[in-house]
Amino acid sequence: MDIFEKINELYDKRRQVELGGGDERIEKQHAKGKMTARERIDYLLDADSFVELNPFIENRSSDFGMDKSKAKGEGVVTGYGKINNRPVYLFAQDFTVYGGALGEMHGKKIAAVMDLAAKNGVPFIGLNDSGGARIQEGVSSLDGYGHVFYRNAIYSGVIPQISVIMGPSAGGAVYSPAITDFVIMVDKTSQMFITGPKVIETVTGEKISSEDLGGAKVHNTKSGNAHINAISEEDALNRVKELLSYIPANNQLKATKLPYNNQEEDTCHAITDIVPFDSTRPYDVKKVIEQVVDPASFFEIHQDFAKNIVVGFARIQGEPVGLVCNQPKYLAGGLDIDSSDKASRFIRFCDAFNIPIITFEDVTGFFPGVKQEHGGIIRHGAKILYAYSEATVPKITVITRKAYGGAYVALNSKSIGADLVYAWPNAEIAVMGPDGAANIIFAKEIKESSNPEKVRQEKINTYREKFANPYVAAGLGMVDDVIDPRDTRIKLIQALEMLNHKKEDRPWKKHGNIPL
Repeated sequence: MDIFEKINELYDKRRQVELGGGDERIEKQHAKGKMTARERIDYLLDADSFVELNPFIENRSSDFGMDKSKAKGEGVVTGYGKINNRPVYLFAQDFTVYGGALGEMHGKKIAAVMDLAAKNGVPFIGLNDSGGARIQEGVSSLDGYGHVFYRNAIYSGVIPQISVIMGPSAGGAVYSPAITDFVIMVDKTSQMFITGPKVIETVTGEKISSEDLGGAKVHNTKSGNAHINAISEEDALNRVKELLSYIPANNQLKATKLPYNNQEEDTCHAITDIVPFDSTRPYDVKKVIEQVVDPASFFEIHQDFAKNIVVGFARIQGEPVGLVCNQPKYLAGGLDIDSSDKASRFIRFCDAFNIPIITFEDVTGFFPGVKQEHGGIIRHGAKILYAYSEATVPKITVITRKAYGGAYVALNSKSIGADLVYAWPNAEIAVMGPDGAANIIFAKEIKESSNPEKVRQEKINTYREKFANPYVAAGLGMVDDVIDPRDTRIKLIQALEMLNHKKEDRPWKKHGNIPL
């Protein structure tokens, strides 16, 4: 056999690997409306940029007929390539091979490419499509999971990690995505659950479909386990590309600032029409966001979960920023358990990857109720305080209307480390709203009055004039400036430029103990 025969043998073996589980299983994958692992990689990466690693790895198990399997590649494709000319490392589980189930060598392939991503300071992407652990390999498959989980954890905050769920993700398979920074699911074709519907029915008697148990809608609206609900696989992969444009390659770098050539005036003339002067009337904070960020640059995270707070990325004169905004359309913008978790995690991501945080505040307080108290609102609300206090990136707050009580302190106040706090002239900054405060402070006068309602209203107005305005806080240095709402974008541009080289240290510690 000469060298050319050996080369031909190489290409034959490579073709076998690339065929995955074979034509019949590929057709079944397509029949479900799903791409194959390699088709997904080709769609996601720049043309001809993918370099595959460890294509010839095979399982070592001989139990339950595993030694007779002819499938190559271990049910996962790994390697590196580029997205918009930026390097990334990734894996794509191949459902046509062992149902994408993770065994010992499957886990080893993923762990190896994760190590390379960390060594090179490059984002890591996982395209998940797996039935879970490969039970034929027993405890070896669980060990494979452990190696992946460990790397998800130790590389957290070092390189960005994005998970795309493009089929089932069951049992131990769900924990790797759960540790990563962002989870994107595909509507109707992806599911995540620890125990499947059949097991649940056997153990508890509850009957439920896979979609109702762990589909994209459930995890994007109820559990909060997913951050983005894509309408198709192509949409999911496009969202990965867009998301990466806002974040740096690793924790040592800043996100890329894009050229900004828009010559339009930075004054937000329409913003005063969006936010009602009456502090009890709702409005959509997303319309405020649209006024102050670069056109069409807002990329929302967790859009369908805990809607009383809005978080996401945007650009201001081309510079990526993270936004945390109360949403008066839902629960009057109050903070509850879910919104506290949602905001805290986003704040910590931005801080880990050097992305300035801008907070738009219009908050009545932490949401009251027995369910919230018993559910741990104290612990969950404390996460916001912790996240803002811990963050060392530029932190800017704009108080648009209400800033009451502990929620005012929690949402990036000066006392917990805000660099700049601006307030609009109609802002109400106080321990509580004027109505509640008047009822407590002047309870005796109101009760003993011949016209209690008239006196109560007078006392409310007195309290509002004396305390519920931005000038008291500004006079005490808790607000840096009271600004014309129409100048909000201009002030943010100036603030970001001024804070561009901010450096701030924290006392040395192994790590803090956030109230989980």
